[in-house]
Amino acid sequence: MLENVRKRMGREEGFTLIELLVVMLILGILAAIAIPSFLNQRSKAQDSDAKAIARTAQTAMETCATENDGSYATCDVPALVVIEPTLSNAGADLTAPTHTATGYEVAVASDAGGSFTITRTAPGSIAYSSNW
Repeated sequence: MLENVRKRMGREEGFTLIELLVVMLILGILAAIAIPSFLNQRSKAQDSDAKAIARTAQTAMETCATENDGSYATCDVPALVVIEPTLSNAGADLTAPTHTATGYEVAVASDAGGSFTITRTAPGSIAYSSNW
């Protein structure tokens, strides 16, 4: 048995330079396909995060109005954070909501560069818009 091991170690076997180059070429092609796809998925995730923050802010705005007899006048970012503490993690992404007595607009900027806006213009009328 020891003799078989010595025979194997004595032979010089391995990969040729051409085989190694082919493998490197294949890995390069796969990386060229995978990296742009990964970056695209990252921006989609950032956009989804902005939508989730806007939806959470919308729910907090409705809760704030319920607590203030249907008026959105006192609903600003600090009031929304009191209602929904997870909005404090939104940082600068959540802009101060504009509001009237019967409506509001909540806008959230995405780290990917776009923004998502939820607008309530009248009771029951809600519009969603985005620019990405």
